[in-house]
Amino acid sequence: MGRVVLIGCGFVADLYMRSFRLMPGITVQGAFDRDPVRLAAFCAHWGIAALPDLAAALAAAGPGGVVANLTNPDSHVAVTGAALAAGCHVWSEKPMTLTLADACALHRQAAAAGLILASAPASVLGAAAQTLARAVRQGVCGTPRLIYAELDDGFVPQAPFRQWTSESGAPWPAADEFRTGCTLEHAGYYLSWLIAMFGPVRTVVAASACTIPDKPDAPGPTPDVSVATLFFHAGPVARLTCSIVAPHDHRIRVVGDTGVVEVARAWDNAAPVRFRRRFALRRRLLESPLARRIRLPGGSHPMVPRTGAAAMNFALGPAEVLDAAREGRACRLGGAYALHLTEVTLAIQAAGEATGAQAMTTTCTMMEPMPWAR
Repeated sequence: MGRVVLIGCGFVADLYMRSFRLMPGITVQGAFDRDPVRLAAFCAHWGIAALPDLAAALAAAGPGGVVANLTNPDSHVAVTGAALAAGCHVWSEKPMTLTLADACALHRQAAAAGLILASAPASVLGAAAQTLARAVRQGVCGTPRLIYAELDDGFVPQAPFRQWTSESGAPWPAADEFRTGCTLEHAGYYLSWLIAMFGPVRTVVAASACTIPDKPDAPGPTPDVSVATLFFHAGPVARLTCSIVAPHDHRIRVVGDTGVVEVARAWDNAAPVRFRRRFALRRRLLESPLARRIRLPGGSHPMVPRTGAAAMNFALGPAEVLDAAREGRACRLGGAYALHLTEVTLAIQAAGEATGAQAMTTTCTMMEPMPWAR
């Protein structure tokens, strides 16, 4: 049996508990949250032990157990460091840290102790991501040349987000989401898929911006849109967008020599993977409107029904940590992988107008409209 303790009982913790219920061999020893009211409501809802403090939580996990760090991003470093010091493996919600220096320090601490430090998201271990990666490995679309990945969530500041609550009653953490930014919160969903398919990123060329400085609950300059071009050591180039402004679009499309392999929903482990072959019709070059469904030859992991915007098994990450520790192998989402994922994400987040941009030396006036368009 694998032991897991949850630190942080906010919105995402319910998604983890719903997933753990489907995973055999994992025992949730209990949970801790610094808000006693939230802790009591969460533990009563799920029927697990409410642990009185961080020390008790780390003791419940025990050496070799897994601490799932589900706290807000500002608390990640302190909680993860304490868990590693107590001899626990750590599964950290994203972003693992808010600076590369902190990520490197925790990486060194885990390595020195022989422990696993792994980072969310775990959707890369899900059926959709694994099916897409297998199709790419098998050359379904020929040699991959370009990947377009979109993580645009709509105009979220105008959404009724104050009505969004988790199963045990936790509110959606708007202040944390807006203050941390959509890139640090969401870029990892497709970055992890891309790294799984093509290996490490060689160069990041990116730009990020705050287009809505007066977001409710957390006004300020945190970027709410980013666009990155990623150059991989293995050759392909990817464009990744993240925003809480642009219309909702969660597609990923791998463009190869013979066509396009695509997935339409990033947050659905069961999203279909489809291939559209390229062909010439008279003087036009087209991708087929009739897509071929790509399927895995066997089964996969337990599927979680849709809850809100997601249909993801959040327990796949902690389960991978437990399996890797038991089998004495490298964790798919730990070690150098987690550090690289963090570095790439932070590079995109930090690529604002004042960093690495080229100021223009020429100017012009705004174009006058045509008389009939005034």
